[in-house]
Amino acid sequence: WFKDFGDETLRLEYPLNDNSVVIDVGGYQGDFADLISRKFNCEVIIFEPVPLYYAMCLKRFNLNSKIRVVNCGIGDVDAIMPIAVLDDASSFNVAIAESESVNVKLRRASKIFNDLRLNYVDLIKINIEGGEYSLLPELIESGWANKIQYIQIQFHNFIPNAVAMREKIRVALSKTHEEMRNYEFVWESWKLKGKSN
Repeated sequence: WFKDFGDETLRLEYPLNDNSVVIDVGGYQGDFADLISRKFNCEVIIFEPVPLYYAMCLKRFNLNSKIRVVNCGIGDVDAIMPIAVLDDASSFNVAIAESESVNVKLRRASKIFNDLRLNYVDLIKINIEGGEYSLLPELIESGWANKIQYIQIQFHNFIPNAVAMREKIRVALSKTHEEMRNYEFVWESWKLKGKSN
């Protein structure tokens, strides 16, 4: 990944334009949202549950009307849950006792996408420190995966049974999407079948 300069190239290599809708799940301080917005002038919706990082994103994108910031995480349930605040490794899936924690809102993805009146998403970027193992099945089982053209995922291997869970998700995802590139447990990208780009 680093040899291929993936962070500067591959993470932004999609056929998007100024009408595209991008969802940034796990926005942190907004770096990906900033890069993708600058390149394509697309609409970006950032989901960031940690109040500190949510506030940073609000301030950073205050003058950009095409970037919205939503103060919640997304997964397979509606809940209030403690999250370990660990900078860009903040997670619902690490021992809370080992770090500072804060209670944050988690929303079921299919419900909040409907609440936001989304019909189609051009690209979703998912980097949520283990939360992908509940979010992706929710997107697949709800039918929302069929409405997402490109899916960029960072799977994390510190979660128990991560290898088996990742493979199960990949098999399910392959019914609607085809793999574009795969740097195992770094970044992988999928595109909706039947799309020419």
